[in-house]
Amino acid sequence: MSGKMGVTSLVALGLLGTTGAYAEDLNLDEVVVSAGLTPVDEEKVGRAYSVVTGEELEKSQIKYVADALRSVPGVIVNRTGSYGGLTSIRIRGSETNHVLVLIDDIEATENANGSFDFGGLQVADIERIEVLRGPQSALYGSDAVAGVVHIITKSGRRDGNHASIKTETGTDGTALLDLGMSGGHDRFDYAFSGAFRRTDGFNISDDGSEDDGDRNVTLNGRINADLSDNVKFSGSARYVDRKSEVDDTNYTTGKATDAAGLYSKTKEFYTGAGLTWSLMDDRFVQKLKGEYTNVESDQNAGGLYVAKTERTHLSYQGTLFFDSPNFADAKHSLTGETEWENESFEDSYLNNGTQERNLYGFVAEYQGQYWDKLFLNTAVRYDINDDFKNAFTYSTSAAYQINETNSRLHASVGKGVKNPSFYDQFGSYSSFVGNPDLKPESSIGWDFGIKQAMFDDRFSVDVTYFNQTLTDAIVSCSAGASTSLCNSEGETRKQGIEVAADLAVTDTLHVKASYSYLHTQSGTTIYRAPRHSGSVQVTQSLLDGKAHVFADAVFNGSMTDNVWTLTPSWSYVASPVTLADYAVVNVGADYQINDQVQLYGRVENLLDADYQEVYGYNTAGITGYIGMKADF
Repeated sequence: MSGKMGVTSLVALGLLGTTGAYAEDLNLDEVVVSAGLTPVDEEKVGRAYSVVTGEELEKSQIKYVADALRSVPGVIVNRTGSYGGLTSIRIRGSETNHVLVLIDDIEATENANGSFDFGGLQVADIERIEVLRGPQSALYGSDAVAGVVHIITKSGRRDGNHASIKTETGTDGTALLDLGMSGGHDRFDYAFSGAFRRTDGFNISDDGSEDDGDRNVTLNGRINADLSDNVKFSGSARYVDRKSEVDDTNYTTGKATDAAGLYSKTKEFYTGAGLTWSLMDDRFVQKLKGEYTNVESDQNAGGLYVAKTERTHLSYQGTLFFDSPNFADAKHSLTGETEWENESFEDSYLNNGTQERNLYGFVAEYQGQYWDKLFLNTAVRYDINDDFKNAFTYSTSAAYQINETNSRLHASVGKGVKNPSFYDQFGSYSSFVGNPDLKPESSIGWDFGIKQAMFDDRFSVDVTYFNQTLTDAIVSCSAGASTSLCNSEGETRKQGIEVAADLAVTDTLHVKASYSYLHTQSGTTIYRAPRHSGSVQVTQSLLDGKAHVFADAVFNGSMTDNVWTLTPSWSYVASPVTLADYAVVNVGADYQINDQVQLYGRVENLLDADYQEVYGYNTAGITGYIGMKADF
């Protein structure tokens, strides 16, 4: 469960408007919407963060959000098998359900298992991806133990009407069609898009030759309207309908095994609407927002399984802006937020009907900037839970700009909590028994770093050290012949270094790189958390910007995975296994034929690397794609 920030800039999010009091100090193209209850300029953010822009997504021809996240420091992506297969991310060696996912400010993390499946999240309509690392529960409540990933879709422009179409074809019977319409006038804007993608896939198992395909339809819409000079309305809706072919698991070897006819179907619906009311010359801003999500899963993977989860969220937020020019030339904002959230869950394995729980959250945040050099953000939160102990969380961050050396110091500390999921509480199938007595997991983390720019801002490097301790970790334990969960008595400690570098070699040659080092100390095994990982992206502009070529590489060090096997006594046993390190290289190019039409193509896994992101599930070899994009 999570609390939501209730504000955004028109350019970055469009759901809720920014305020005049600070608008003059914010470059609306360079704010981190997720960094506070009010938006924060990138250079004033004390938390460790990364941003992937829509322009970067276009140039690198990325089709799934998960692939874009591979270049973010501290983030590891694991895809189970073919395109559309279960895909999860981890931040700083976390569990998958320790990362909160927002889409246009709406919580998309599923409450059944407490995590989000990135397998169906296309980038067709995405303007920006923001990643906050470290505990963020003071702003967002449960689930934001290790960080937040915020997906921001494209909004309309108030300069007329526009349309776009993109088509693509490639290996494995892949076909793509994206359609978009957007526009607006003086007092409103809109953006609607539809994306269809299908593929025959490839064989993910060692035995047999059956390919595992995927079909994905994604519809997205957003509107913003100025009801008056002081009142603004915003709304968004997103619908995803996808079906992925899957394989069974051989519980003697723990590997995938060919099994025709098995599938995973998912229908996702997210919607939200809000009102922003500005008073006192924009010095006092109120925001009222409602959200609703519905996720239905239908899986036939050795047995039919149907699950449905719903979430309703209401929030009110008020922000007061004021200045103290005679004291440190300071500017301040105080924000209070109250929220209510209801979650429900039902599935075909449970015989006790629909499970339901409520949360009431209360948040206070202070933001201040002093001498235009020191920037502070402090938040506290109190959650009242139906089924768990009430929780108090906090977060403090600071950034300090040293203009003389073009340096920025940043640091943050916070406490996060993670409530058990419905699966954790009630189980999900006959051999997995839920534990209603589980306690929420708790984490305290801190980080500090420096961002240094040089050579007239043509080169910058950001180095961050982090340290995080998790207590009451929810781990697997025995329940007779079945498996259950319990809270670990020990601590899980993680520390490491994250590096992000950006270099404009020339006006046309650009290089970005990242590196992460992770060291863990725990009484239990930490899975899918490589000690070393990194990425490099090189982009070259040609023919006065009419053409581009790119190459990118992702490196993932060796890591431990968890393998489940079935014993002769019909109990499941987990054993660790080491996955080898790997590197994947992609290349591509595009050419702008005229002002409207662009041709492009790419080759993925150019060196035909043979690797596994999840034990027992093969990944694709060399693949190629060509396409065309037209704007009107």
